[in-house]
Amino acid sequence: MTTGRHTGGEVGRCVFPAAIRDHGRVSETQDKPAAGHQPDAAAAHQTSAPEAPYKPVIAAKAAKRANASVIGMVIALLVCVLAFLPIVLMNPAPKGEGFRPAVDVSSAARNAEGVAGFTPVTPDTGDTFTPNYARWDSGTGSGVPTWEIGFLTPKEAFIGLTQTSQANPTWVLQQTGNLPVTGTRNAGGQDWELRDSGKEKRSMVLEYRGTTLILSGTASLDEFAKLAAAVVTSADEGAAPSASATPSA
Repeated sequence: MTTGRHTGGEVGRCVFPAAIRDHGRVSETQDKPAAGHQPDAAAAHQTSAPEAPYKPVIAAKAAKRANASVIGMVIALLVCVLAFLPIVLMNPAPKGEGFRPAVDVSSAARNAEGVAGFTPVTPDTGDTFTPNYARWDSGTGSGVPTWEIGFLTPKEAFIGLTQTSQANPTWVLQQTGNLPVTGTRNAGGQDWELRDSGKEKRSMVLEYRGTTLILSGTASLDEFAKLAAAVVTSADEGAAPSASATPSA
């Protein structure tokens, strides 16, 4: 502190030094809160427990209606099962080998003979080849009326027999699937034209006693030959009555 001089009767003044400072600076920590002291709201937020999830409450009447609907559906399902159960029991699935319908080839051939203009063949293969259809096709789509029989072979393959008296080259190609001619195969004393794909499909064609006979399918050549021999025998038997009916000279 300094004291002014008395000059010209003026009262002396006291001059105070500048504000006291900490080493010439004002402390920067005076306005800051003490370390480690967080606001009460933040501390409360950190320590508060999580809220429990909301659990919807179903009214007693609503729960009762829901249970009644489920019970009703179960009862309806049981009623349906009980209603169809007798039908299932009365129609059991076939046992053993696959179901094969009984086909009366001879009866179907007699019915077709009147419109065919020839005697339809009915090859007798015993129990080895099983016919699964026998029918007369009037040829509405192809223009060629045909007698047809389907056979299941002993090895569970298939051979279809087609016979007609109105064959043409285009029709023969269609019936044989455009397979190329690969040679001949003798069956029943006759040389059948063999058409083979080299895989599973094959056909045998024979012009015999005024009709064209075609065998087509996926069976082996041995099975084809057995059926072809039976077809020739049947064709011979069908032509025999006509020959005997011819008056002798």
